[in-house]
Amino acid sequence: MSDSNLTQLFRRIAPVADELGELFADRGHQLALVGGSVRDILLNRIGNDLDFTTDAHPERVLEIVRDWADSVWTIGIDFGTVGVRKGGWLVEITTYRSESYDPKSRKPEVMYGDTLEADLERRDFAVNAMAVRVPTHEFVDPYGGVSDLTAKVLRTPGTPQQSFDDDPLRMLRAARFASQLGFTVADEVQEAMTAMAERIEIVSAERIRDELDKLICGAHPREGLKLLVDTGLAAHVLPELPKLRLEIDEHHRHKDVYEHTLIVLEQAIAQEQAGPDRILRWAALMHDVGKPKTRRNESGGRVSFHHHEVVGAQLTRKRMQELRFPKEVVADVSRLVELHLRFHGYGSGEWTDSAVRRYVRDADHLLDRLHKLTRADCTTRNKRKAAALSRTYDQLEERIARLADEEELAKIRPELDGNEIQQILGIGPGPLVGKAYKFLLDLRLDQGVLGKEAATEALRQWGKENGAP
Repeated sequence: MSDSNLTQLFRRIAPVADELGELFADRGHQLALVGGSVRDILLNRIGNDLDFTTDAHPERVLEIVRDWADSVWTIGIDFGTVGVRKGGWLVEITTYRSESYDPKSRKPEVMYGDTLEADLERRDFAVNAMAVRVPTHEFVDPYGGVSDLTAKVLRTPGTPQQSFDDDPLRMLRAARFASQLGFTVADEVQEAMTAMAERIEIVSAERIRDELDKLICGAHPREGLKLLVDTGLAAHVLPELPKLRLEIDEHHRHKDVYEHTLIVLEQAIAQEQAGPDRILRWAALMHDVGKPKTRRNESGGRVSFHHHEVVGAQLTRKRMQELRFPKEVVADVSRLVELHLRFHGYGSGEWTDSAVRRYVRDADHLLDRLHKLTRADCTTRNKRKAAALSRTYDQLEERIARLADEEELAKIRPELDGNEIQQILGIGPGPLVGKAYKFLLDLRLDQGVLGKEAATEALRQWGKENGAP
């Protein structure tokens, strides 16, 4: 890497980086831009987050930056990291360190180091083991990170066995980088991942979740997922995925449901309009995980997977809860899995308006994602059949739009509220009010707007038949 090329790439961040570097140098300390920040500069994709490393211990870092920073936070100080905001830049400054896992512990042991070179040696991959000293702009690349970056390959600074033994999460990071950057993994690294896959179980669910989530939201998730499955890591962190390889899909369109799933994921991604949609992507990945448990052999050599969407939703909810996903993410993804087959009851348009209303109401805020997932789930190689399915779904969306215009479908509520129900039936709060509300909602969905007079009469008749005074 020539000095002129580096200076050109470094130009955008040089003011804040050099200013900070001079601040540390004036106080007798070293500072270097490091890791992913250097990698991303060389890839011309630098953001506003910068990572630095220093020989100064965290307490000393706080002294140095206190008057310079706009704000400081210390949430990572136990791991040697001080966070700083300066203008629009978010900066993390971490003391030289080495870290490793005790074989029986989920938490890494952190020890401070003395040199930049030793700090780089502990990094996960050579492309993340480059640094630029500031303010001098000296480029430090002891492990051939630039060459690997050019070749788009992931290697470890030392042996992969030692690297993954120090921190097993690095095996998932390899798959994540394959997804995010489109890099391949060196043969020796993949062999170590395969041999050491079981070691990932020592890592906390939260750290595993974060890596899987970043992988799913990467530009090339197929590559990352394939690496997880091929090395056996998926069996420990997402076991539902490799199990799909054992199933032939019911239409014999693919050699296994696993390949179908990867195609559905790619087809869902192709419909995104505003960047990665993690809810849609996770739903596409998990939509068929109920098939192994619901497989039945049918006459003529065919197989069926009746109710696999219900079982799949249960499995999805369980897996995502174990990975400590937020409750709303678990609920949304599992709901999409549960609903992903609903459209296939539509036939060639036989649904009544009532059925369309229910489809919209059941999907609720997930309707747009359900549209995308349903379209993505069509992977037939028969172009005529695929076109027919697409036209039919176009027709359903047109009906939904028409009904929405007519009735503000997404806001459907019974024509009488809880207070009116109690007054009309002469009852107080209790379970009967809820049952009456559901009756009126079903009536609204089935018959559209009746008007309050007709709704009141229907409610009184229902009340007579259901124990109201």
